[in-house]
Amino acid sequence: MLRQLTAEGLGTFFLLATVVGSGIMAERLAGGNVAIALLGNTIPTGAILVVLITVFGPLSGAHFNPAVTLCFWLRREMTARLAALYVVVQVVSAVGGVLVAHVMFDHMLIDPSTTQRSGLGQWVGEFVATFGLIVTILGCLKARPDFVATAVGLYITAAYWFTSSTSFANPAVTVARGFSDTFAGIAPADVPAFIAVQLFAAIVATVMFGWLTKDNTGH
Repeated sequence: MLRQLTAEGLGTFFLLATVVGSGIMAERLAGGNVAIALLGNTIPTGAILVVLITVFGPLSGAHFNPAVTLCFWLRREMTARLAALYVVVQVVSAVGGVLVAHVMFDHMLIDPSTTQRSGLGQWVGEFVATFGLIVTILGCLKARPDFVATAVGLYITAAYWFTSSTSFANPAVTVARGFSDTFAGIAPADVPAFIAVQLFAAIVATVMFGWLTKDNTGH
């Protein structure tokens, strides 16, 4: 269990260091062009997900995401205790990744975001982003387990652009980005609604995918 939790922590740490660090770098180099900044944030995030899932998948399952952990708990593929420990490690490690990104780029260590991300459009965007992520993971595990890392990286890369929320799709990421008033940030007041939508989407996706793939014997 300790090795599993350590793998989850390391993976989530590097994911958030990449999300926030690339966001800072992209914003500094984009010269005010938001589209270029978003592209500079998107590509590293999708790329690091492929790497991290490939490396840590055999060790912990490479969730890095409480919504994914919720999905596997609902599917009875992990105990409630282990799922709870995963979530704690994911959130703490995500915040740690943000703080280290701030240090690397000489940014204020703790700097709550002022970027407002609220309203129906943003919430629908988060529902779509999280629903699609869960279905991507479950679908690949059923049909092509060796393709999970690539599929998740590609999905998040696409979802950054086709969802109005730029696809947080991850409660730990959402909490951690609240600590960063940078390109990737989200105002702390908007965090609870995002998390609620993400968890709801994970539940709906898990139930629906289970129904879609159930065979005629009910299994």
